[in-house]
Amino acid sequence: MRGITCLFSAKVVSKMGTPIRRSTASNLGIRRPNETMRLIVTTFVGLVFGYFLGVSFPTVSLSKMNIPSSVSSSIDITHIEDKYSGLSTQALLNFWSSLKRNTGISHKFNNNKIWAPTNPRGAEGLPPGIVVTESDLYLRRLWGLPNEDIIVRSRYLVTFTVGYEQKKNIDAIVKKLTENFTILLFHYDGRTSEWDEFEWSKLAIHVSVRKQTKWWYAKRFLHPDIVAPYDYIFIWDEDLGVENFDPEEYIKLVRKHGLDISQPGLSPDSGMTWQMTRMRNDTEVHKETEERPGWCKDPHLPPCAAFVEIMAPIFSRDAWRCVWHMIQNDLVHGWGLDFALRKCVEPAHEKIGVVDSQWIVHQTVPSLGNQGTAENGKAPWEGVRERCRNEWAMFQDRMSAAEKAYFEAMGIDPPNSTAR
Repeated sequence: MRGITCLFSAKVVSKMGTPIRRSTASNLGIRRPNETMRLIVTTFVGLVFGYFLGVSFPTVSLSKMNIPSSVSSSIDITHIEDKYSGLSTQALLNFWSSLKRNTGISHKFNNNKIWAPTNPRGAEGLPPGIVVTESDLYLRRLWGLPNEDIIVRSRYLVTFTVGYEQKKNIDAIVKKLTENFTILLFHYDGRTSEWDEFEWSKLAIHVSVRKQTKWWYAKRFLHPDIVAPYDYIFIWDEDLGVENFDPEEYIKLVRKHGLDISQPGLSPDSGMTWQMTRMRNDTEVHKETEERPGWCKDPHLPPCAAFVEIMAPIFSRDAWRCVWHMIQNDLVHGWGLDFALRKCVEPAHEKIGVVDSQWIVHQTVPSLGNQGTAENGKAPWEGVRERCRNEWAMFQDRMSAAEKAYFEAMGIDPPNSTAR
């Protein structure tokens, strides 16, 4: 190391005052008393220096201390080496090791600040025992003991995006639900207090934001960490008839057939676009279908398999965590999302299906279209429908671009886009 020499020449003065020059080699195995004392003193000074440095900088890693570069650069080992150039190499290494040990001990016993990198981002300064990463939609009392608030913990969450005009439909559905369900209404028309005519509404959760869609609400109020207590999440339209639907029996069939994403079958007289969603009379559940010629390049891909529509989907907790991240903030109608749901479960053609023995009627009420605004000579519903189509194309393009960018970043030739 720089500045350190173990071999040196020295002038020794005899008792007669005659200078005597002795060779370096002759002193290799001999250490004079004054040299020994010098080593002891300098080592002691080094240890003291290390102790005070450890107290001043109580972590081993300077980078983790967030010390400015101007400070960390000033603690220069070459400077210490120059200062204690009389020490042997091993003595200096022992000194530096001691300094680091003292620093670690100081950090352990003197630093009263908390830094837990395993905590969620932004919460590293909290003790892990106080961190609550998930929440719920359970109602709480304003009195009594917290552990006595909830008598029954709901296992399923059902949400409806509603206008007051469809109150009869919603009331009919809710009357079929058991205490296992938490009810959440998203009001796009701003009318919330009128729902108090229903006794169940007083225990429901109401969120009111005018002229928004269910996917807008879902992205903002159904974060996976909020709905984590629920095994299944229903995200339903308001215009559904449920005379032939039993929600508890439906859940049993979903579990039996291993479906993470599902929907009830649609009666033949429902308004429907895809054969996949049509109810069948000969089976409990179906996971594939035949469509028009040329519509399905792969029998395991939408719309012939791994497909349900966005009007009445039901997600398992794990599937919803993925789907929520796929929902785009600015694409609020959800068109095209149903073709991409398969990306959230594997194998999709086995874990996505339609439950036939519990079926519903889609009444095709264009209520949300009436919330639009007439522009450029177009009726309100025409502007809404045009945006739906545009969003579908935009979502397809984004998914294709994202997949391509991923494969290129990984150094893999992108396969043909599967977003369409």
